[in-house]
Amino acid sequence: MSDGAHLSPEPERKPDFPGADGVPRSRWRLQIVWLVPILAVLIGAWLATKAVVEKGPTITISFLSAEGLEAGKTKIKFKDVDIGIIKSVVLTHDHARVIATADINKDATDMLVDNTRFWVVRPRISGGTVSGIGTLLSGSYVGVDVGNSKTGRRDFVGLEVPPVIESSEPGREFVLKSSNMGSLDVGSPVYFRRLQVGQVSAYKLDPDGHGVTLHVFINAPYDRFVLGDTRFWHASGVDVAVSSNGIQVNTQSLVSILIGGIAFESPPGMPDEAVAATESTFTLFPDRAAAMKAHYHIVVKYVADFTESVRGLTVGASVEFRGIVVGEVTAIYTRFDPKTDKFTVPVEIDLYPEMFTSRFETNAGGRLSNDPHALADRLVARGLRLQLRTGNLLTGQLYVAADFFPDAPKATVNWASSPPELPTIAGHLQALQDNVTQLLAKLNALPIEAIGKNTQETLASAKTLLDDLDTVIVPQARGTLAAAHTALDSANNALKPESPLQENAADAVQQLARAATAFRTLADYLERHPEALIRGKQQESHP
Repeated sequence: MSDGAHLSPEPERKPDFPGADGVPRSRWRLQIVWLVPILAVLIGAWLATKAVVEKGPTITISFLSAEGLEAGKTKIKFKDVDIGIIKSVVLTHDHARVIATADINKDATDMLVDNTRFWVVRPRISGGTVSGIGTLLSGSYVGVDVGNSKTGRRDFVGLEVPPVIESSEPGREFVLKSSNMGSLDVGSPVYFRRLQVGQVSAYKLDPDGHGVTLHVFINAPYDRFVLGDTRFWHASGVDVAVSSNGIQVNTQSLVSILIGGIAFESPPGMPDEAVAATESTFTLFPDRAAAMKAHYHIVVKYVADFTESVRGLTVGASVEFRGIVVGEVTAIYTRFDPKTDKFTVPVEIDLYPEMFTSRFETNAGGRLSNDPHALADRLVARGLRLQLRTGNLLTGQLYVAADFFPDAPKATVNWASSPPELPTIAGHLQALQDNVTQLLAKLNALPIEAIGKNTQETLASAKTLLDDLDTVIVPQARGTLAAAHTALDSANNALKPESPLQENAADAVQQLARAATAFRTLADYLERHPEALIRGKQQESHP
């Protein structure tokens, strides 16, 4: 056994400083270097959560083209406030349109309803107005017109032109039916008594292609002047009308002359009517004269067959009875009669029986007769005829006059014709032309040469007679005149105041006066003493 094995262990030495107690290491202990990334993750998570919570809806808007649209830059604005941004612009599968995807702010979600409208705002000139000038510097953006529907929506079809009227604009919209557009366009003004009160908001061609339908918006409070019988008419440009009343020129304003417009008014003298309802339909007349023309509920159609020229007569010319308009011309055409080989000019007219009713009659509703056929036959039998007359010598316009001609040849109404035919009589000018023609015919029938020869012979005989008078009768007449002159001189001398005849005449007059005095004295005496005729004059005794 070695020596080391038998040695006892040395005693343990204690250190000069206190010892430390060991603590076991925790498994989840983080080092400080990880605090920054953790904090970054938390902030990112919070931002992501906030973005998800605050994120608004995503919508799609369909346009015909992407002009003015740029992904990530084009804003969506409502009243110049950003409410969204275009995120992407792609083509549709058929390449016919483009689809713009946009993110909308959460606080604008309630704006996305069924009738909300979107359009691209860019510089435009339409209807005499200029819009979107500010986008020349700032760039295009998508405008929004918030609708009033309660139904939400996420896919929209964008407008190609901005809406003329916003949904929040006070007023009402009406529908007009017209045969053509004239010079109207979206934004064309609407006038009431030459004051602009609205504009054309939309138009479209009718499905049958026979006319157009326009929508006009009348601003409040002027929309209350649109009544049930209000008339609308084209106020475009300069309205020049040539009729039997002369030449009339009407305009609304310089703007309407350049870009066109519409005017409306209610006919004067019409009873007060209720305000027209929204979307009421009206007829758009070509001019004011046609619009303000009286509209009658009862219209009877007749035809008048004229044999004279109707140059100056136009469709729309009036039919007048003693200066009162009772109808109008609706058609003019020609007719050939193979039996007589003659042409005539039938003129169709509309007569308004209401114009022949009396407002002062209460029986039978004020109507002249309950049997129109019997009434027409009776009037024609009394001489009622239709006649062409000149309404204006300057323009040569004609109108149809209905009047009574008692001396006209007998005629009747041709009820077998469709429409019924009323008898006519030649106009004044035609009658004058016929008389002149007849006079010329009679003059042509006269034997002018024979009359001229007889006249020459008569003049020769008269000349011979004058020569005889000058050689035979004139000297004798001179002698007779000289004798008459001598007799007149003698009579003149006898009638002078100092002539003997005058003196003798004066004496005779004096004697007659004395005799008349004596006779008067005798008459007075006999009146006092009638017995003197028997006894004679008695001597008067004096006291």
